[in-house]
Amino acid sequence: MTPGINPETVKAFQERIMAWWAENARDLPWRRDPSPYHVLVSEVMLQQTQVSRVVPKYIEFMNVFPTIESLASADTRQLLLVWSGLGYNRRALWLKEAARAIVQKREFPQTIQDLQELRGIGPYTSRSILIFAYNHDLATIDTNIRRILIASGFANECITEKELQEVADQLLLRGRSRDWHNALMDYGSLVLTSGATGISPVTKQQCYEGSSRQVRGAVIRALTCADEVELDELKSLLDCDVEDSELKSIINGLVSDGLVEVTTNRYRIAK
Repeated sequence: MTPGINPETVKAFQERIMAWWAENARDLPWRRDPSPYHVLVSEVMLQQTQVSRVVPKYIEFMNVFPTIESLASADTRQLLLVWSGLGYNRRALWLKEAARAIVQKREFPQTIQDLQELRGIGPYTSRSILIFAYNHDLATIDTNIRRILIASGFANECITEKELQEVADQLLLRGRSRDWHNALMDYGSLVLTSGATGISPVTKQQCYEGSSRQVRGAVIRALTCADEVELDELKSLLDCDVEDSELKSIINGLVSDGLVEVTTNRYRIAK
């Protein structure tokens, strides 16, 4: 059990972060309208993707799919075309599946348990949706927040997830959870960066260049611009080099994920 933090220390920390944020808050498009649908889309996009890459794609996505109903009925090819550039394309399908489930229920989930029943929504994302869409008094931890808590002396790099959550719960600025987490994320992104603190994330993202992720993305990009193609034609459309055996293995994975269909030795985006 993490020992209690002195209330005066908590207050001083909160005031310091919020005073900085009042002068330095980032203007991000999903913050302008933190409705549940907008928050859902932004949080799924931000999974394993940098803010700078998400901003233009989020704006484009909302122009094409302005409502949860439009996303729920989206054509898969158009959806993947709009998603292109964000990577981890299965997230787009999971997002559409989540939208369908919400439309069918005719209400947006408002508990952690109900949100985690949606495809692609885990513990962090479920808490984030409740925080940013509803301002619930919950604490959540991403890489930036973890780094701040360590650099500010509230934790060390060996702390367990449970203990770190207890620290975050104690530091939460109640009644302003949305602002508090936005402030922490901005502070971690602009001030207490990994370079400035030397604090490494718990896990490092796999190198993209030359990885299977690169080939998966290339396959999806090629198929969104074609109807149905055979393996040799598909290979010629790719913007990266890959052996036939590896390409077949990757396509099998895309088929299993529901992204690609096979029809008489030809490949296309799943419908």
